[in-house]
Amino acid sequence: MTASAAQDWNIAPLAGFSQVRGRQDATLCDAPIHRFLLDTVQRFADRPAVVFREQGVRWTWAQFQAEVDALAAGFIALGLRVGDRVGIWSPNRVEWLVTQFATARVGLVLVNINPAYRIAELEYALNLSGCRALVTAEQLKTSKYLEMLQRLAPELATCAPGALKAARMPALEMVIRLGAEHTPGMLNYADVLASGRARVDRAALDALGAGLSCHDAINIQFTSGTTGNPKGATLTHHNVVNNARFIAQAMDFTEADSLCIPVPLYHCFGMVLAVLACVSTGATMVFPGESFEPVATLQAVSEERCTALHGVPTMFIAELDHPRFAEFDLSRLRTGIMAGSPCPIETMKRVIAEMHLSQITIAYGMTETSPVSFQSSTTDPLERRVSTVGRIQPMLEAKVVDADGKVVPVGEKGELLVRGYSVMQGYWGDAERTREAVRDGWMHTGDLATIDAEGYCNIVGRAKDMLIRGGENVYPREIEEFLFRHPKVQSVQVFGVPDTRYGEEICAWIVPKPGQSCTEDEIRDFCRDQIAHYKVPRYIRFVEDMPMTITGKVQKFVMREKMMAELGLQEAKTA
Repeated sequence: MTASAAQDWNIAPLAGFSQVRGRQDATLCDAPIHRFLLDTVQRFADRPAVVFREQGVRWTWAQFQAEVDALAAGFIALGLRVGDRVGIWSPNRVEWLVTQFATARVGLVLVNINPAYRIAELEYALNLSGCRALVTAEQLKTSKYLEMLQRLAPELATCAPGALKAARMPALEMVIRLGAEHTPGMLNYADVLASGRARVDRAALDALGAGLSCHDAINIQFTSGTTGNPKGATLTHHNVVNNARFIAQAMDFTEADSLCIPVPLYHCFGMVLAVLACVSTGATMVFPGESFEPVATLQAVSEERCTALHGVPTMFIAELDHPRFAEFDLSRLRTGIMAGSPCPIETMKRVIAEMHLSQITIAYGMTETSPVSFQSSTTDPLERRVSTVGRIQPMLEAKVVDADGKVVPVGEKGELLVRGYSVMQGYWGDAERTREAVRDGWMHTGDLATIDAEGYCNIVGRAKDMLIRGGENVYPREIEEFLFRHPKVQSVQVFGVPDTRYGEEICAWIVPKPGQSCTEDEIRDFCRDQIAHYKVPRYIRFVEDMPMTITGKVQKFVMREKMMAELGLQEAKTA
């Protein structure tokens, strides 16, 4: 789609009410992910596809496909079959990317494990999804993945590789580790790949793929839960392939583009907005490193001549404010996406002015909607791109409703609901929470929004008890339930306060048990290696009681106001 055509995507609200429908004459793709990739390979076989700078990997589309087929054949040789769940626990590495497409090639369900997860979270995710296999890195920074797995499954020390029987993770049979070293009880990724390469039968793989439906579940992504435990949003080929196509169209992407991807692959931002958007057009994927580093990102943009860059606001701020920013040639940048958390208007203006991203877009969505529902286009007026999250994507519908479920007039605030091809299949193994979230086809986002007379959406708050730290959704209830386990904690309330770097930071108010005294270090030590680092409260206060309403409801807004006053914090203006 051309940039001019993109202007005709969206339909303004009708009859003065906050309900919009995206362009309905678009074609939805019925290809499963493996067919989607093969179509791109056939068109652009010898063009550059994948660059992992830190690993020295540079593949064409044809070379990438060959790696995918080899790993897919290796998975089949291990006895994995259609519908089996395969977890991936790794930072951004080329093996992650190959695993994403190899699992899809043979109908395995990829389970994305957050690289920041610690023991309690890992155990829960693997057991909920029933993973038969886990592909894992050795470590990321101070997170020693193999050691954590050995603590969870001491049976690894004595079992044959691929024949794990762990008391705490009964479904898990195979741990496939990255890296050259060998670990007792674990298979090596390189060996699985080599085994597959020796027995690749393209015709057999194609025949297996022909039996897959685009409506099959293909991916489970975990989102923190308002009721404590994370939920496994289950997405289909159809969900993510089509969302990626429309995302790429909004950026006016072609095979001539090259996208710098510092965002994590485990998240929809990396997996869909970046990788699958590139596959949809033949654009080159450029990965600066295992995790985000501002200099590595700027170097990649400059040296790889990237035309596009993705990131959460925190990343763009870190790049813009880095002392070496002026050293790098960013002149070829044109477009990209800023998303993941509310985008400060001033940051958007700087990105456009100082990074040459004249056509950068804003996207809004949630994992449960694959994820993007609203996105600005490259041709939207600057004022709209810096102050809203754009307009509804093609083939989707959205409305803003009041507490009674009635659609509100244009400009009024209410909860945003979305329906269409992008809505998830459901939460894995949790029919009750699926029914709560999706009613009559409508995904209840929990976000408070307004839609104006031209159909532009603004996210103005959250109906759910959630905060966003550096692009990570954090549900206070999950942290509260974890901290309740501490022997000295009688009650705890967790909430967010504004932060210039991360958007929001986590604050915990704790009432100790009678006769007990507790320190901030004790609380942080309790969190260490048990929950992800971004969930550990930055601010901890010990109090005698919590502010309550006359009916006994905790007033988190009062705590938040007091902490903001104490810390001298103010809200930043966002889109």
